[in-house]
Amino acid sequence: MNDDFYRHILNKQQLAETVPSNKEITTWAMQVIRLLFPEQSKKVFISIGQLQDEFDKLKQELLHIMDATKACDDCDNTNRAKSFFDQLPELYRVLNTDIQAIFNGDPAARSEFEVIRTYPGFFAISCYRLAHSLYKHEVPLLPRILTEYAHSKTGIDIHPAAEIGEYFYIDHGTGLVIGETTVIGKHVKLYQGVTLGALSVDKSMADTKRHPTVEDNVVIYSGATILGGETVVGYDSIIGGNVWLTKSVEPHSRVYHAPTVKVLKKSK
Repeated sequence: MNDDFYRHILNKQQLAETVPSNKEITTWAMQVIRLLFPEQSKKVFISIGQLQDEFDKLKQELLHIMDATKACDDCDNTNRAKSFFDQLPELYRVLNTDIQAIFNGDPAARSEFEVIRTYPGFFAISCYRLAHSLYKHEVPLLPRILTEYAHSKTGIDIHPAAEIGEYFYIDHGTGLVIGETTVIGKHVKLYQGVTLGALSVDKSMADTKRHPTVEDNVVIYSGATILGGETVVGYDSIIGGNVWLTKSVEPHSRVYHAPTVKVLKKSK
């Protein structure tokens, strides 16, 4: 191997050393979520001032992370970090609608505390909403690291650029995929194994809408696959399990497979 190869590897190493590790980034994000929802930790704050200090500390950590990623030479990271933390009350409000949707929609849920502490769907939604806010603030790298962290923990894969409305409910969730340009309305419920994906993955389509739109009050059952940027699931619709859908459906639709399973009695 020649020296150019080694120099190339060393240059990449120097670049990597300036960026905080994935563990540092996810630790920061988990601290933000646990401040918003202390049900997830035992840390106690005895005054508003102490809580404000903790948020200020996390703001400075975010600024450090953003500076280290070197997104651009003239980025005003100080204002971007401030803007992100200024919108945390709204993020908190929206996440509470998700908690309400899960608690009200799942007969097995005994309390909102249980939803916050134990439900993988809420964990994945929390990471997504945090990542989406960072994405909207044009913070590089962090949004994808956070949603991939949630993916590794829960099996739920949500791209941080997806647009998802309030009262979002993921039930079980393992194997769920929500693509980059997906748009989801309010009061939508998705089960495990649902794919909201693209009909084509050609690189030339990077700046186009490739993933479906799901309107308000839609339920999509496990294993359903809905593909294409022009595909719209109309409001108040139900999509049955294992449905393959590449065309739009009108509001109030019911889409399902015709039953083909037969049950035969075992002969004695």
